[in-house]
Amino acid sequence: MIDMTNETQRIPFIYKLIGASLLFVVAFLISVVYGAAETTVKDVWQALTFTGEGDRNNILQEIRFPREVAAIVVGASLAVSGAIMQGMTRNPLADPGLLGLTAGANAALAIALAFIPSISYYGIMVACFIGSAVGALMVFGISSMKRGGFSPFRIVLAGAAVSAFLFAISEGVGLFFKLSKDVSMWTAGGMIGTTWNQLQVIVPIILIGLLVSLFLSRQLTILSLNEEVAIGLGQRTAFVKTVLFIVIVLEAGAAVALVGNMVFIGLMIPHMVRAIVGTDYRFIIPVSTLIGAAFMLLADTLGRTINAPYETPVAAIVAIMGLPFFLFIVHKGGKGFS
Repeated sequence: MIDMTNETQRIPFIYKLIGASLLFVVAFLISVVYGAAETTVKDVWQALTFTGEGDRNNILQEIRFPREVAAIVVGASLAVSGAIMQGMTRNPLADPGLLGLTAGANAALAIALAFIPSISYYGIMVACFIGSAVGALMVFGISSMKRGGFSPFRIVLAGAAVSAFLFAISEGVGLFFKLSKDVSMWTAGGMIGTTWNQLQVIVPIILIGLLVSLFLSRQLTILSLNEEVAIGLGQRTAFVKTVLFIVIVLEAGAAVALVGNMVFIGLMIPHMVRAIVGTDYRFIIPVSTLIGAAFMLLADTLGRTINAPYETPVAAIVAIMGLPFFLFIVHKGGKGFS
């Protein structure tokens, strides 16, 4: 265990927030400048100010900008939902991708495409929300069946079992209805093909979820320490848990509806952030938003450039980094960075 308590208290939070913001800005600039089609900072500025013309301007405005905005909101939503899950369950291994939310959204997506072929993007989004909720409820329901309630180990086992089951449903529906290619395009995980119309639907929902999580960050901090203490302080724990659960479902469901299956982001980012800002969720939530967005921007840039002009799936890049991190956290008993 690395004791970061003194280190995190020496530097005022505002400086850490500024540092995270600068990292985010640098990651955004890197992501919009580099790619299969090389552009310059001047091209980016002209595209942002609508003063540019030509192919590069069109590439930036219609392809690269919406793609990177998608990376920003997905990274932020998954990082924050992971932080909320870890705080609510007091489980250091909690992650939307590990606890059935993204698998449930994928299964619901496959079923929706199979039975409603002409479904709109709004319909896909609603299906993903419902699937996320069902997946999470299955995991929490199974893990709480045994006397003793939740435990990190039991929740992870239930999450692995439920995720495997729901992914099997998704694959089975895709094969039976000959939709495997369509389902795979959604679930492979990536920002390719993201449009401004999709973002108009998804971004407001994710932003509302982020604002609600910030508003309830103080209650989440108390809840993450001890539920009995939270009740003793007059906190309406049932109400807080219900609202936060809805936020998690909205954030994870929106992320899957936009870019498909992504795992480990919600696990890694909160652990890294706690090493920087401590255990107060009033600090964890905003910094996780920025670091999660920056991480996803850099991962997408790597996916676009590592084998240009071909794309490397972002989900694969994140998984390559996330699996060793997961094993490290397990080895440290959930206290590797906190």
